[in-house]
Amino acid sequence: MEIRRAGEKDLPGLGRLLDQVLKVHAQGRPDIFRAGTRKYTDDELREILADDTLPVFVAVREGAPDGEILGYAFCVMRDYAGSNNLQPIRTLYIDDLCVDESARGHHVGMALYQHVVSYARAQGCHNLTLNVWACNPSAQRFYEAMGMSPQKTCLEQML
Repeated sequence: MEIRRAGEKDLPGLGRLLDQVLKVHAQGRPDIFRAGTRKYTDDELREILADDTLPVFVAVREGAPDGEILGYAFCVMRDYAGSNNLQPIRTLYIDDLCVDESARGHHVGMALYQHVVSYARAQGCHNLTLNVWACNPSAQRFYEAMGMSPQKTCLEQML
């Protein structure tokens, strides 16, 4: 397996996995997520892939055809150097990490996560952050197994 920066040739695979992620979220929180949609259009994906502050990494099987990806990690580089109240640190935020349903249990997620950690260290980041929906307890267990711990909690009251 190879992990590399995503490119335009990966759009079909990214779209397929974005569909899988949306399905999980729409089943878990249909009051928030609309089934049959996805987070980014192809045009938005092209803009993201061209932005170095929004690195996207893909895991691919060696020798696989273009567009066939096993998983991805969408990231956001956040720099707080100009903040009035926060320490001047850099944070790499994992906006989305997905492993194809057919590749789960084969350590693709672990390899992607470790690659992101190495990238963040090389960029001089202070920490790595992400959000996990409460309707996805298996994702929370995975991130805790990777060594993450809660930084803050988002609460809601249904009205």
